[in-house]
Amino acid sequence: MAVNLAQLDEHRAALTGHCYRMLGSVVDADDAVQETLVRALRAFGRFDGRSSLRTWLYRIATNVCLDALSERSRRARPIEEGPAGTVDDSLEERPRTHWLEPIHDARVIPADASPADVAMLRQSIRLAFVAALQHLPPRQRAALILAEVLGWSASEIAETLGTTVPAVNSALQRARGTLAERELGETKPVLSPQQAALVDRYVSAFERYDMDALAALLRDDAILSMPPYTLWLRGTVSIRAWLLGRGAVCRGSRLVPTAACGAPAFGQYKPGAQGTFTPWSLIVLELAGDRIANITHFLDTQTLFPRFGLPQSLPA
Repeated sequence: MAVNLAQLDEHRAALTGHCYRMLGSVVDADDAVQETLVRALRAFGRFDGRSSLRTWLYRIATNVCLDALSERSRRARPIEEGPAGTVDDSLEERPRTHWLEPIHDARVIPADASPADVAMLRQSIRLAFVAALQHLPPRQRAALILAEVLGWSASEIAETLGTTVPAVNSALQRARGTLAERELGETKPVLSPQQAALVDRYVSAFERYDMDALAALLRDDAILSMPPYTLWLRGTVSIRAWLLGRGAVCRGSRLVPTAACGAPAFGQYKPGAQGTFTPWSLIVLELAGDRIANITHFLDTQTLFPRFGLPQSLPA
């Protein structure tokens, strides 16, 4: 049976989600998917049809990711870099390759996904969950994702990883134990009407730059972070002080809605020359009940905006 790249490409969204969970980076995931499709095209003559084409591609993608992880350290969030800072702390940067990156929801959801699958896939790309995965050794990470997200049996995982069923069960036990120790927060795949209204109030408060109104939407222990900076802040008092102080360059911004990591997200555009608006950050909101628990401003707009289909400027 012959196959071409177009046929393999039909599985790109599913593979992108898998590689993103493994690598924690939209850029690395794109590279891994491309390498997966190239390897699959070259090796298709050896595909015996014992499994589905998608399963076979997942196996190739898993090993591509394991190869990549052998050469790099895990991706992190600023809250993992040290204790909460203050509004007066200096700003220290880490390179792009150090940080966990967000991904557009649409890029990981296959066109034929059922509503239940869509909900599960959005849950599996949450920032908190993907960040927790990065703390697992690569093979444990692969085993857990294959079991918990894809629903594979221990024997299927063992075949993919070239190991035994007892070794897989042991890896899964350790991986689940590690994740149980981490704070993953709570989220729902679809916003409730109250949460949708909360997000609308956030947009209104931010664009009006009414920091009293915005602070009222936050949990008392809410977190603000701004990768590539290591600095992160905890609490409404610190966040409000930052946004009215050194963060006041955001005043007058416009927000363009999108979706990232199963959460509400926005392309933030800051006032620029001749009345235009220029990219400043990709904002991802993590909600907890009727409040905002975490706001992340990803400042690498050059990398992220094209991958979210966001324009490079807005007119006056």
